[in-house]
Amino acid sequence: MIATNISPRSSHLSYDWNDLADRVLSGHVLTKEEGLSILNASDDELLALLDAAYRVRRQYFGNQVQLYMLKNAKSGLCPEDCGYCSQNVNSEAPIPRYSLLNEAKLMDGAKQAFENKARTYCIVTSGRGPTNGEVERVGQIVKKIKSEYGLHICCCLGLLSPDQAQTLADAGVDRINHNLNTSREYYEKICTTHTFEDRLETLNVVRKAGMELCSGVIAGMGEKYEDLVEVALQLRGLKVESLPVNFLNSIEGTQLERVHELNPRFCLKVLCLFRFANPSTEIRVAGGREVNLRSMQAMSMYPGNSLFVSDYLTTKGQAPSDDFAMIEDLGFEVVRRGFENDVDAPGATTHQPAAATAALPVMSCGGGSCCGS
Repeated sequence: MIATNISPRSSHLSYDWNDLADRVLSGHVLTKEEGLSILNASDDELLALLDAAYRVRRQYFGNQVQLYMLKNAKSGLCPEDCGYCSQNVNSEAPIPRYSLLNEAKLMDGAKQAFENKARTYCIVTSGRGPTNGEVERVGQIVKKIKSEYGLHICCCLGLLSPDQAQTLADAGVDRINHNLNTSREYYEKICTTHTFEDRLETLNVVRKAGMELCSGVIAGMGEKYEDLVEVALQLRGLKVESLPVNFLNSIEGTQLERVHELNPRFCLKVLCLFRFANPSTEIRVAGGREVNLRSMQAMSMYPGNSLFVSDYLTTKGQAPSDDFAMIEDLGFEVVRRGFENDVDAPGATTHQPAAATAALPVMSCGGGSCCGS
């Protein structure tokens, strides 16, 4: 089903990475050839590539880092066969299985998100899509979370109908996560129970309801370099506000068990690809960063500008204190509310209470069922 190598390398075309950064900052749209050149760059070029990508990141986000926290609000019990996911119908991974959590547990997760300096709380459920009743319950809880903590809310609930999307928008959900995961051509290799077009349709429904889009990718599933470039450019075309870049965390009991194609240097090149292709988009270093980037995690913050803090859906992340220390060691700063309205930004001396911060304009973002298995 899945190839054992991510891709044979195509002919390497060397680029002046700073020149590419100049052109991207002047409005140039990354070409497929340039995208492939990034992925095919030699390790000797990695520092130069990261430096150029950091120039683009710094133009739009300075040295600020946005933190997000996931809550697995409904686990397992999924009829879909997404091969990367420990919750899929064919998975034999020993994971928790439960229906939608009650209000108290979701409120407790929001409290943890606030205390961990997250600016966005991501409510994620397994399954093909939610029932209307689940949508109503989530909507009511979202209203309470925003009232008590002023958190930005992203939901990842699967395929949505227009009415469901509108209900969530009316409840105050800021953004919906629905990852494309890979290219249209490769999609049937990782999932057969729904299509790439089904995912695009949900993104269109979300946009029509007035919410923002969080949609990203999973690298390391056996795809070719061309697939990564294609999805990077497609996400640019969709003008997503947030783009999680996940790296396959191969889990025993899933269809992609024992698939280990990634190394830290290639992961950094993937992040540079998505930064150059989507220069002004928030790029999140997402699921699988700990096991794939390992000792080079800090370098991911040069192309990326956000992180998930704490655990993922069914796997553990590193301790929040380690993330805070990494960000501080970089000389970067955690932003709670948005680039221009951060209460923790330099010069801010007080932390506003939730009731006050809730009224501030916010940037937003995501999570998602494939942002960590």
